[in-house]
Amino acid sequence: MKSPIIPYTLLLAALLQGGAALAEQADRQKPMNVESDTLRYDDAKQISVFTGKVVLTKGTMLIRGARMDVRQDNDGNQFGVVIAEPGKLAFFRQKRDTRGDTPDEFMEGEAELIEYDGKADTVTFTRRSILRRYVGSTLNDEITGQVIVYNNTTSVMTVDGGSATAGDSGRSGRVRAVLTPRKDDGAAAPKAPTPTAPLRKSQTLGGDKK
Repeated sequence: MKSPIIPYTLLLAALLQGGAALAEQADRQKPMNVESDTLRYDDAKQISVFTGKVVLTKGTMLIRGARMDVRQDNDGNQFGVVIAEPGKLAFFRQKRDTRGDTPDEFMEGEAELIEYDGKADTVTFTRRSILRRYVGSTLNDEITGQVIVYNNTTSVMTVDGGSATAGDSGRSGRVRAVLTPRKDDGAAAPKAPTPTAPLRKSQTLGGDKK
């Protein structure tokens, strides 16, 4: 029996050939630092509400938006919900944990709403969502959809195109992906052309005598 096809949903493992590079694992142990214009803290609910040009950093992770609600559970896991300014997109960036001499890789994402779950180690982008992978400063992959869930631990993402009738979002209800093939560093180098014998100067107009 064939597996059913779920419309408008795309599952990408290891961000399209990027299995060796996961999110920077040390980021989970780093403190969360937040800057904003104002802060309202609710001690009973353990919730901090930051508003106005909010910037969150946690190791190599960077998130920017207009408002951010941050809470922490009893086990020390941190959670954040970031809302963009009207008409704009909130921003996310994090380095991937590459090994060896490979160039640095970064994940960048934008959406109207970004949610960080420190317990599940996932980032969810909602509405007008875009997720990109950079190798150095070069854009390699770009995924767009209505909802993108990216797992930092496994580098697996789920992308949902959303409803085709969501006219206010400017999306058509389809997932779009631009993928760059990953170079195979172990591939054999192309063979050099075989050198040809040099031409010998003829001593007569018609060539060598018979």
